Amino acid sequence: MFSHKPILSRLRRGQKNRWAGALAGAAGGVVAAFVMNRFQAVWTSTEKEFTDESATRSAESGDDATVKAAAGISRNVLHHELTNSEKKWAGPAVHYAFGGLIGGLYGALANATPVSGLSGGAAYGSAIWLLADEIAVPSAGLSQAPFKTPMKSHLKAWASHLVYGFVTDLTRRTILKTLRA
Repeated sequence: MFSHKPILSRLRRGQKNRWAGALAGAAGGVVAAFVMNRFQAVWTSTEKEFTDESATRSAESGDDATVKAAAGISRNVLHHELTNSEKKWAGPAVHYAFGGLIGGLYGALANATPVSGLSGGAAYGSAIWLLADEIAVPSAGLSQAPFKTPMKSHLKAWASHLVYGFVTDLTRRTILKTLRA
């Protein structure tokens, strides 16, 4: 006789695993966004030691994409123009929220598909770099077109997203392993 109970039990377990994976991935994404910021800061400070400081300063003028996104959200949703002091926390808030959201998506996918090793995080980080940094952000007018951006900026962004993917996956795995113990 056929019983639906084992199937429902497996489906519920799989659903719990996806939710656990999503939550662990979201936490991993927030941690990874922080580590990514630190990685970029080290890269930038190292780069300044080897380049003309005036060229670096002119390349850094203006708001970055996360601040522009925060300003757009504030303007269009809250009908409020961000002040300079609000931009200092709103840009990072957008970065961490996006990192957590994308990390949560990775965590759910990783628990639902056979992703093995940290290479899954590297592949995911590369995909986020390509889809978000190279396509979506310029298409939304939050940065220059990719062909107007220096190659070293693309390399820095890709390396940063590789770090993001590695750290998201490592944190997700550590949280899930701790929960199972």
